[in-house]
Amino acid sequence: MYDIIVVGAGPAGMTAALYALRADKKVLLIEKETFGGQITYSPKVENYPSVMQASGNEIAEMMLDQVMSHGVDIEMAHVRHIETNEGVITVQTDREAYEAKAVIIAAGSRHRHLGLPNEEKLIGEGISYCAVCDGAFYAGKTVAVIGGGNTALQEAVMLSEYCKHVYVIQNLAAMTGEGRLVQKLSKKDNVSFIFNTVVAELRGENKLQSIAIKDTVTNVTSDLVIDGVFVAIGQQPENGPFSSLVSLNEYGYIVAGEDCMTQTRGVFVAGDCRTKAIRQITTATADGAVAALAACRYIDNEA
Repeated sequence: MYDIIVVGAGPAGMTAALYALRADKKVLLIEKETFGGQITYSPKVENYPSVMQASGNEIAEMMLDQVMSHGVDIEMAHVRHIETNEGVITVQTDREAYEAKAVIIAAGSRHRHLGLPNEEKLIGEGISYCAVCDGAFYAGKTVAVIGGGNTALQEAVMLSEYCKHVYVIQNLAAMTGEGRLVQKLSKKDNVSFIFNTVVAELRGENKLQSIAIKDTVTNVTSDLVIDGVFVAIGQQPENGPFSSLVSLNEYGYIVAGEDCMTQTRGVFVAGDCRTKAIRQITTATADGAVAALAACRYIDNEA
């Protein structure tokens, strides 16, 4: 019987484990793929307090080393479902079942990818999914933002402040984001909209050199020479295994406020998988601390 099981070993999950361990709780951290989550896609992180510059992998390794030094138990497994019964929470994985007094779901979310050949290879070498994280590295350069929703438009606004030129590529005949953002971008000389167009190919061996774009109306394909691509076609939370346990909103995120509490007793949520406005490493670690302390209070009060 564990005091707390944390599902997911991104910044939120590892911070939650750290705080719980320092509160003298017995903690199991379950991760299905990679320690660090989305942060590992960032080749250079410069906006994490006290860390002047480091790769996402380096930050993830430091976090993992820290929780391991405090005695966390780790299991590499896929969580299939979670159920509660008379104050005991059972986490069923593809390997075995584990019991705990409280659970913190920190399963994160994934940036939707274009699904093109070369995409995985060029992440960090011209392909990015976060202008806040990587935009500054493209100062004075030409970039493209893929997408037409609010996230894409907000990233385009940010990039237009320091990039030489920003192309916003939308697969529809109009942008789907807020009109005020479209108007703001329309007034900028270094921003161009390209409608009814999809990215057909990412070109470059070890570094992105250009993209092939296809007009969906004429079927004409052309080459666009750019230094970087920012993919902003949405995120996909990984909350399927928890849908019967907690409430999900229309986009699949777990419904919870800044207190990181769900409607299910003993079940807490932290990080990108919950409903929130800002998804950054700093907000993920903040959630991890809040969720862990809430879980500790819950256990102590129930004892």
